[in-house]
Amino acid sequence: MTYIIVIILSIIIVFTVLILSVLTTSKAYTFKHTIDPIDNTGDQPHNIEAQEKTKTDTSKEN
Repeated sequence: MTYIIVIILSIIIVFTVLILSVLTTSKAYTFKHTIDPIDNTGDQPHNIEAQEKTKTDTSKEN
């Protein structure tokens, strides 16, 4: 009799985990991801000329 109770509890646990997994995955697929805009404050040079100028400026300081 006890093995039937164990089997029933096991089946209940398996279905509970399955339902929670499906709900979590469903919620993850419906989540809207956003991307932050690029910050153009001048911290990083965005073109080749600016990068080369930065390299030559730092070599002159040494």
